[in-house]
Amino acid sequence: MPDTILETIYQRRSVRQYTEQPVAKELITELLKAAMAAPSASNSQPLEFLVITASDVLDKIRTKMRFANYNAPAAIAVLGNPGIANNSSGKYFWQQDGSAAIENLMLAAVGMGLGTVWIGVHPIAPFERTISQILGLPEQVYPLGLVYVGYPAETPPPRTQYNENVIHWEQYEPRKRRKKNRNTKYDQD
Repeated sequence: MPDTILETIYQRRSVRQYTEQPVAKELITELLKAAMAAPSASNSQPLEFLVITASDVLDKIRTKMRFANYNAPAAIAVLGNPGIANNSSGKYFWQQDGSAAIENLMLAAVGMGLGTVWIGVHPIAPFERTISQILGLPEQVYPLGLVYVGYPAETPPPRTQYNENVIHWEQYEPRKRRKKNRNTKYDQD
């Protein structure tokens, strides 16, 4: 187990292979508590969470979302629902609130000896429709992403992706950077 928060952050890696051991409900509850401890814009609290452990539902997700074909025994869907928000900030910032909740959940999992991988759903409309249909979500509830959770069968080494080339001090200074090949599959422009 990591000793410091920085060690926890560096040890948080996407895990794509899991053991068959189920994750106890009490551990999932702790992950949800960590997720709900994340900041929320204007304390609007526009999030809901759907825990999935039923193998038939997980199999549907794996089949319909080809990039989500991992063998985790559980998934947590992070959902935006501006209709339950404490104020109007919820409709504008639910994605940021949900992303912070996902990161908290994933960091807590590291500290508990669990592995996770974040499966992005929003803002890709076909992904949103697929997950909404599988999970039976009402129209006003938006799936931000899924977090697969389980006991890791692999342990990627800790790392940081620190890159001085993307850091600017005091003001933005354009730099000549080699352009990366872009994956335009998901561009919506």
